[in-house]
Amino acid sequence: MSAARPAEGPAAAAGAQPHRTGSVSELVVRGNLQRDLFRLGVVPCAAVALALTGWFTHNRLQTLEAAFDAEGQAVARQVAAMSDLSLYAGDVPALQNVANAALRGGQVMRVEISNSAGVYVTAGPKTESLAQLRMFTSPVTLREASRASAFAPEGSTAAGDAPIGLVQTFRDTTAYARERSRSLFAGIGIALVALLAAWASVRHMARTVARPLRRVSRTVAALEAGHFDMRCEVVEGGTRGTHELAVLAHDIDRLAERLQRNRQVSEERVREATAVALQRMAEAEQAALSRARFLAAASHDLRQPLHAMGLFIDGLLPTATPAQRPSVLRLQESTEFMGVLLDDLLEISRLDAQVLTPAITRVSLAALFDQLEALHAAAAAESRIRLRWSDRGLAVRTDAAMLQRIVGNLVTNALRHAPAGGTVLVAARRSAAGVRIEVRDNGVGIAPIHQGRIFEEFYQVANTERDRRRGFGLGLAICARIAALLGTRITVRSALQAGSTFAFTLPAARAADAVPPEPAPLAAAPAPLAGLRCLVVDDDPAILDGSRALLAQWGCEVECVTTSVEAIARLGTGDIHFDAVLCDLQLAGDGDGVDVIEAARRLQPDALAVLVSGATGPEVLQRLRHGGVMLLTKPVAPAKLRALLTTRRHARVV
Repeated sequence: MSAARPAEGPAAAAGAQPHRTGSVSELVVRGNLQRDLFRLGVVPCAAVALALTGWFTHNRLQTLEAAFDAEGQAVARQVAAMSDLSLYAGDVPALQNVANAALRGGQVMRVEISNSAGVYVTAGPKTESLAQLRMFTSPVTLREASRASAFAPEGSTAAGDAPIGLVQTFRDTTAYARERSRSLFAGIGIALVALLAAWASVRHMARTVARPLRRVSRTVAALEAGHFDMRCEVVEGGTRGTHELAVLAHDIDRLAERLQRNRQVSEERVREATAVALQRMAEAEQAALSRARFLAAASHDLRQPLHAMGLFIDGLLPTATPAQRPSVLRLQESTEFMGVLLDDLLEISRLDAQVLTPAITRVSLAALFDQLEALHAAAAAESRIRLRWSDRGLAVRTDAAMLQRIVGNLVTNALRHAPAGGTVLVAARRSAAGVRIEVRDNGVGIAPIHQGRIFEEFYQVANTERDRRRGFGLGLAICARIAALLGTRITVRSALQAGSTFAFTLPAARAADAVPPEPAPLAAAPAPLAGLRCLVVDDDPAILDGSRALLAQWGCEVECVTTSVEAIARLGTGDIHFDAVLCDLQLAGDGDGVDVIEAARRLQPDALAVLVSGATGPEVLQRLRHGGVMLLTKPVAPAKLRALLTTRRHARVV
């Protein structure tokens, strides 16, 4: 920072003057801040001058007002005193002379004398508008000498009693208004002169303080913006002591130097930290890619054998001996639990990856609650729990499948924790934000310490032994993610031994929203599958064997192929019309399951074309959604497959 020594001799003139030192001009200040602030005290003096000017102007206006009123009232009293005898005697000419004499004085422009006996004398022009006139009145009373005269009637009262008439005089206020305006303008002029003088003085003195302060302010703003090479360049220019602003500028310059040094050190540290962060980011991206590859492998490599296991186990169950049946049932139960866990894990991964897009439509809560009641009524009856539904005829705008998943998981969770004989209520009601859906139970409740963690994966409050029949702790985590995808948030209100309430809010559907078509109802009772012709396409021999055995056990006619070429050729022969085509996505050779499904739609449009696959990647799901392909995710429960085929047989019979 460049510094200038205090100016001496003639150069140290009063005021602040810039001195050129190099490329930056230095602002020289003299005196001290206390002296500058003392000079600014002229402002109170100006305020006092304005107050005094206003006070004197106000007194002047009041004096004019009092003088004007006094003159008008004096004329009225004088005319009343001169007209008492004439008014008492009814001498109209004498009264007219008195009124004319009052006008000749020039103080009033109109006089009116009247009494209750009908005497009315006027003098002066009659003005249509009284806006510029001010009226003064005075009562007419008999003087003492009048009462003693021979003309006084019997029973006359003493002097000063009730008046015998009234005198009204009118004065023109034009001259008074001009004088009043002249006085007011004079006061305003004096006040403006005082203000102008005070402003000029304050402006001159404030510049002495404001200029170095602005330089300091600009320097601080530059430092705040990161320009640490900026300096104030304000130095002391007098010899009578140190100016406070110069000291302030010098301190800021020293602070800027320190900040510049610290910035250099910080930039070096930031470069080092950035290099470490980039390395860790690359490692995290590599880990994410590894996780994606693992999930992709798990989606296919784990689902394939699990699907085959389910087919074989369901085929073994009818032929199992009484001694083997419990083991086969336990094996079937374990396979189902593995499938549920795998589905939940993969669904969480898809939700975290944000590859699912909600299909927003109008969803009737009455229809949704009817479907959920059909799914959960048996479980509620088995647990002896009353399951109540209240839709109030409301509808929301959301994704129907995602909403069903959220409410279904919350109902399952409530049934699991409600006591025998308890109640679970699913209710919808209007709120300021839309439609609020609540799932309430009167179970044991959730302690406040656990309420913040129940939406975490695998977190269960009362399942420390990890009993898989009580869930895996993924249901609420999935619900929270789906709710975030739908633009809402699940809240919980609970207390120990007081039950729990899970709630979320969705936008209300408008009356103009289109109502989606209701799905066709399923058959009331499963029809036999005997004679149903099925084409199974898969490159896994174990799945082909299991599917052939299971479908044959149900009475179906099964034909199995391993490639898409064989499947398309078999569909195009025309000698057999298939009722159902069950095809895997990944097949040996050229082509995949989507090609087979499209060929089936084209060659045998009456056949039920279903893709059975373990691949659940986002690209695959988007491709299937765009193509409108029906997907069964492996492992497929045999009961679900049988229900689907039964629906197809029922539709063909109808």
